[in-house]
Amino acid sequence: MSHSLPDGDGRVAKLPLPALLALALTGFLCIATETLPAGLLPQMTSDLDLSPALAGQTVTAYALGSLMTAIPLTLATATWPRRRALLLTVAGFLLFNSVTALSSNIAIILVARFLAGCAAGLAWSLIAAYARRMVVSSLQGKAVAVAMIGTPIALSIGVPLGTWLGSSFGWRHAFTIMSAIAAVLAIWILCVVPSFPGQPRGQRPALLRTLLHPGVRPILLVVLAWMLGHNIIYTYIAPLVAQAGLGERVDLVLLVFGVASLGGIWLSSRLVDRALRHTVIVSLAVFTLVALGFAVAAKSPAWVIAGVAIWGLSFGGAATLLQTALADAAGAGAEIALSMNVVAWNLAIAGGSVTGGLLLEWAGVSSFPYAVAVLVMLALSIALRSVEHGFPVGPRPSADRVAAH
Repeated sequence: MSHSLPDGDGRVAKLPLPALLALALTGFLCIATETLPAGLLPQMTSDLDLSPALAGQTVTAYALGSLMTAIPLTLATATWPRRRALLLTVAGFLLFNSVTALSSNIAIILVARFLAGCAAGLAWSLIAAYARRMVVSSLQGKAVAVAMIGTPIALSIGVPLGTWLGSSFGWRHAFTIMSAIAAVLAIWILCVVPSFPGQPRGQRPALLRTLLHPGVRPILLVVLAWMLGHNIIYTYIAPLVAQAGLGERVDLVLLVFGVASLGGIWLSSRLVDRALRHTVIVSLAVFTLVALGFAVAAKSPAWVIAGVAIWGLSFGGAATLLQTALADAAGAGAEIALSMNVVAWNLAIAGGSVTGGLLLEWAGVSSFPYAVAVLVMLALSIALRSVEHGFPVGPRPSADRVAAH
């Protein structure tokens, strides 16, 4: 199935679902491994005799690994066959989750978490570019949408999954299960994911040249502003919804967000190839209105639930839209540009946590909607101005040059 109707470069004119779902599971594994400790903190603090603050640094170490090594690892593996690079990331999850499960030394666990984050950083630079290489240009947006479907699923169930696994099997077994998933995924990749050659030596796009390519910087700025706004309220969703009396139903709120995000992915898959610019602009405009809605109706449970659903719908396709636009703009430097996206995304996650914390302490949770609206309007203004490069008008280029690597 994954090799039906190939062209001369191995791309197919039909979505290779088994291969794309393997990429989706890779993304799920990245997010689930990152968020797992948040649901396991009570068990980890008790078993390892740690403070909650120190145990929480297992999440920080993972994020730092992704942030610091995504670009270097992408450059270092650029000439490798792509399936080998993908398998390296999965092997990293298998190994470092196993080390975490077996160790009783927090220093070793933190190192293992950092290295697992390194594997995730490389994975995120590969997933979208790999999905694009499997299919003809007209299907690239849909292929990326399928490959990214594991992300909102993991975001919505990652922490509850960790909590359930920890309470049912113990925190060590939770990490062991992640390792088992990685082992199954490696076999799956070997069976259904086609391999593609890496960059020829001497033809690898330079980091600076890729960054200076028209359209790349505006898209990365949109990523930073959009994701920073998103992560301020996503990280501090509990105090935000507590205003409406939903403090004890954060799990329900996150479930609504996750389900709506899946709807956003479906919508983006239908629109990304023929109306990418308009979809980005509408998504940002809707998110701005939702943020302002949180300001004026913060105490209405019905509105908060509806607002979260609309927010999820507008956000679900963000990864598909932004990575497709970035890869199109970067051309042959797509994987390097996507590694920059990993850095921007993780900076936004860290920035959302810090900024939201400062806002919460200095101005209270009521300041969140206004700060988010300003950030998202900044992203919207950049997208609106990026007409020629970045977010061009009309359908995506149909020429296969946008997929060339």
